[in-house]
This record gives sequence, structure tokens and C-alpha cells, in this order.
Amino acid sequence: MLVAGAGASALTLEWAMSLLLTHPEAMRKLRAEIDSQVGDDQRLTNESDLPKLPYLKCVINETLRLYPVLSLMLPHSSSRACTVGGFEVPAGTVLMANLWAMHRDPKVWEDPDEFRPERIEAALNEPKCSKFAPIGIGRRSCPGAGMGVHIASLTAGVLVQCFEWEKIGLQEDMEYVISTSLRKKIPSQALCTPRQHLLHLLSHV
Repeated sequence: MLVAGAGASALTLEWAMSLLLTHPEAMRKLRAEIDSQVGDDQRLTNESDLPKLPYLKCVINETLRLYPVLSLMLPHSSSRACTVGGFEVPAGTVLMANLWAMHRDPKVWEDPDEFRPERIEAALNEPKCSKFAPIGIGRRSCPGAGMGVHIASLTAGVLVQCFEWEKIGLQEDMEYVISTSLRKKIPSQALCTPRQHLLHLLSHV
């Protein structure tokens, strides 16, 4: 659980920062939220701040919608025969849900390939929401999910709070490769500059 949670949070953080670099308005909105709720020069973002940062939560969850750590859910087995979407599924069939397809289905999500953090809040508030399941759903969902999302959220918050970020080159490469997880084909590179009024905090980290 610890290895999976830590690895998933690192991948999610890389995708989230890449998306924020290519969507500067989202970066500005997130920084404004953090500066407003945490304060911009007295302390670093910590765990107790996360409930007060709904846009940060939306950024991480929208990242997981677009780039789930696993594009295919771990295998499950049908406990009894059933019909799904017109297909007969015998008992004992090994099933692997395609999370990538679910999260980018234009019949479910408007402009599914676009990064829109604001949309996630409404989706998560839907009763019995099953269209967003980056770490599985129900009793068999990933036991390390909470830790992974928590670490990614907190780290992204601190990075956005403390540094100015710039792309290297004209655009960020968002190509991916699918192995055991959904990874960037070319690892992210960016320029970061400490925000001057936070140097006194960074010098003690």
C-alpha cells in the first residue's frame, strides 16, 4: 500500500504540474486560493489547510480523470452471470474496466479531453457518482488511494505557493506511455524561481 500510494502520488503530481504549466489561468487561480486561505508569507501549506482548498482538490481530481495512474482497473471476477451493455457476461469472467475510456467518454463528459478543474466538483457531488473512478470504486477500491491523493495535493500546494513556474520550450509534451502505469513519454522539465517574499520560509526547509 505504501509503495503504490507513494508511486501513484508522484505520477499524479507530475501530470498535475504539467497541466498547470499548460493552463496558466488555472495556475493563477490555484495560487490565489492558496495565498488567500494559507497566507502568502507566514507559513507553508500543511495538511490542515487541504479542506479549505477546494480548487486544489479539483485540480488533482481532474488530473486523475485525464491521466489515471492505471488506465485499466485491476482485474475483477464476476460473481454471477449478468448482462452489461447488451453483452452476456458468464459467472467467473475476468473483468478489467477501461478507466481511460470512461473518463474521456464524450457521452458522459463535455469536451472530455480538456482540462477543466471546475467540472469535477459538480461530478463528485452527484449521488452515486460512478463516472469518475480513477482508483476504483466501492469496497475493492485502492487502499492506498487516500494517501496518494493526499500527498499529491499537499506537494502541489506547496510547489505552487512557493515558486513561479515556467515551461521550457513553447509547449509541454503531454504524450504518454502505458506500462504498469500511465507515465509521461518525456519526463517534465520546467523552470522554477522562488517567490521572493517566501525566501525566509524556504531557507528553513
